[in-house]
Formats: sequence, structure tokens, C-alpha cells
Amino acid sequence: MTLDLFPHQTFTVPEAIGPDAFVLRNFATPHIEELLSAINTLERQAAFRNMVTPGGFIMSVAITNCGRLGWTTDRQGYRYSPIDPDTGQPWPSMPAAFRQLAKEAAAESGFADFEPDACLVNRYLPGSRLSLHQDKDERDFNAPIVSVSLGMPAVFLFGGHKRTDKAARIPLMHGDVVVWGGVDRLRYHGVLPLKENPHPLLGGQRINLTFRKAG
Repeated sequence: MTLDLFPHQTFTVPEAIGPDAFVLRNFATPHIEELLSAINTLERQAAFRNMVTPGGFIMSVAITNCGRLGWTTDRQGYRYSPIDPDTGQPWPSMPAAFRQLAKEAAAESGFADFEPDACLVNRYLPGSRLSLHQDKDERDFNAPIVSVSLGMPAVFLFGGHKRTDKAARIPLMHGDVVVWGGVDRLRYHGVLPLKENPHPLLGGQRINLTFRKAG
């Protein structure tokens, strides 16, 4: 598992998708080995699971968390909690490689001094999707969202401030990072159903790391 598999991939100028929203192509590529090692450790401590929404639907995306707070959902609602409901223990600490990447990506996008306290880790398999939604369970909307894509390609939907607003379709590849905050912080976003397109390192899955300041 080396970066030589992707010798052509280098970071380019941030691609604006809104006034305060950017795609950083290949920004995570230099950190891939550290990230994947940390994900493997995290999964052993807090396994991926398909949670139930307040409406009683089982999410197609499997999730886990790390950091001081973890995002959870059940029939009682969406919320952040310091405790993993499956283990009754605190969520694993956020790996240093995760935190550093999130801070660097935020700074590159104009959001200095970002200090994430929550990282939601999503695992998509072919057919998994994420419907349009706003990230609004956090207490403070001043901090940006930083989203890291690993593994199979995906199409990111980036809409407006109303669910009915037309959403742009933005292809994301292994190593891409999306950052949005400021006037774009509460825009609706989602992911189209994942197509099967195995990746050399991660096979038939996509891992997404979403960093937030939740508390």
C-alpha cells in the first residue's frame, strides 16, 4: 500500500463551488497511508453500523465516529453524544492525522483555526446513497464542514438553502476534500447512489470522513 499507485495525482488550486465552498482535488493524497491505518484501528474500537433514522428507516450508509463527540441517530432523533451507544464507552479519540488534515484543508479554504471535535466516518457500498440534508445538529454554525473522500468515486450533490433548490453534481475521487462554511454552511447536500467501480486500495467501498465542530 504505497502512494506510487497514484503518481499522477497532485493537489491543485481549490475549485470554488460556492462563495465559501471549495473542492480541494487530491488534497488528502499525501496522507492516504496514515488515514487508512487510522481507519483500520478505529473500526476495531468502534465498528461500522447501519443506524436507524427517526422515521424507522435503516441507513444504507454504515457509520462510526471518533473525537469528543459522535453523531448518532435512532427512533428518538438525530444528535451528538460522547458515548458510543453500541459499546457504552466514549468514542475513540480523533487520530492526529485526521485532525491535522482537517485543519490544513480548512485553512486552505479560508477557515483558519478550525478545531474539529467530531469526525463522522461513513462507509458506502455500491447502491448506498445519502439524501439531501443540512448539517444542523451542531451548536455553532461558524465553523466549516470538512469532508474527505477515499476509495470509489462518488457524485456529491451540493444544493441551495432550500431542499427544492437545484443541486450541482460534483464528481469526487479518492483523495479529494470538500470544505464549506460561511454563507454556504447550511446548504443542502448529499451523495448519489454509489456505482460499483472498485478502487485499487479500498476495493468496492468508499470511505468518507466528515469533520465538524459539534460542541
